[in-house]
Amino acid sequence: MYEKLTSYLNGVFAPYDGVKSATELKADLLSDLQERFRELKAEGKDDETAFEMTISSIGDIEQTVQEVANLSRSLERQVVTNFSSSNLSKSDFAGVTAHKGKFEGSALHNSDFSGADLTGSSFKSSDVREAHFDGANLTDCNFFALDLAGASFRQSILVRTNFSKSWLAGAKFIDAKLTDVNLTMCDLSKTIFEHCIFDGVDFKSSNLTGLCLDGMTFLGVKFDKAALNEVSFKGATLKNVSFPTSNLSKKYYRAIKTVCFDGAMMDKLTYAALKGMEADLSKVTVI
Repeated sequence: MYEKLTSYLNGVFAPYDGVKSATELKADLLSDLQERFRELKAEGKDDETAFEMTISSIGDIEQTVQEVANLSRSLERQVVTNFSSSNLSKSDFAGVTAHKGKFEGSALHNSDFSGADLTGSSFKSSDVREAHFDGANLTDCNFFALDLAGASFRQSILVRTNFSKSWLAGAKFIDAKLTDVNLTMCDLSKTIFEHCIFDGVDFKSSNLTGLCLDGMTFLGVKFDKAALNEVSFKGATLKNVSFPTSNLSKKYYRAIKTVCFDGAMMDKLTYAALKGMEADLSKVTVI
């Protein structure tokens, strides 16, 4: 009958095999059940009656085991999220979950965060050159004033991500949607953008000189005080895009005239703002 008790518990705990707390609970419970079975036998109960009474004595054990296992799994999934002031160059963080992780003041040069969920994490004052964030969830992440030269953000989830004052020379944003992202006061003249959608992005006071933004979509984007010399928006779509319209210097007017909007589509308000700055809109389609 002891083997039957063991077999019964194995069945109850089978879905939670490998969960440490469930394994420990199983061992303790087996010992208790065996003791209870011995007591019932000592009272003169036959094997089957003793077995049934032993099992009944533990109540709804399956629900208890499930609750313990779920709690254990939740705890086991949690990783250490404070990696501040660490030398982590070329580290492998691919696929990890580290919500509100601290990667501040750390060496993260050429580290791999591909596919990681880094929601709410901070990389303040870290060296993040040539790091890979392809496919990573960077919602609410803070990359303020960082060296992100050569970093890759292919298909990254970028929602309310803060890149303000960061160095992004050679950084690659490919097939990405940037939503409410802060790219203010950045030198983006050597940043690579391909097949991106910019929704609510703020480029205020950033240097976009010479950027190719052909065919991309801009929704509610702000270019206030941004350097736009020789920027190309060929075939792009611009809706509710904000350009400065007052207190403009002659230098800014000259810069706007160098921007290429050939083949672009834009709403009436965006068109009117650019027309007021004497941009060349001869090949633009108003939508």
